[in-house]
Amino acid sequence: MDHEGKATEAVAAAGVTPQSPTSAVVTSSPPQGRGEAHSTSSAAGTSEASERKSASVGPSRKAKERPEPTEANQLRKYREELCLSQAELARRANLSALTIARIEKGFGCRMSTKRKILEALGLSLADRKKVFGEEE
Repeated sequence: MDHEGKATEAVAAAGVTPQSPTSAVVTSSPPQGRGEAHSTSSAAGTSEASERKSASVGPSRKAKERPEPTEANQLRKYREELCLSQAELARRANLSALTIARIEKGFGCRMSTKRKILEALGLSLADRKKVFGEEE
């Protein structure tokens, strides 16, 4: 099919009957590509966009469930006996102060973290149960 035939088909699809194939006037219409239908009304387009935005933000987000602290350990007692603040112990153990605070509240931690804390307190690895309690 040649170029004029395509133009005639486009005009016929738009509902306009040209008087001759060469003098067909094609009215501009919004481009339709990749199977997407574009709305001619700007109000409909903005409402669709706002619906998409509101669907992505809102109550669909769930807060992460945090594990509850199990049992209190003796870390705070040992830290205070050495007159260390949480920040100072954290610096000595190369950890964050938040990590020290969480462990003192009873949250669990990795074995490597416990080792760092014990070394920073000047205790041996055998003192692990005294400081952190019974482990599972």
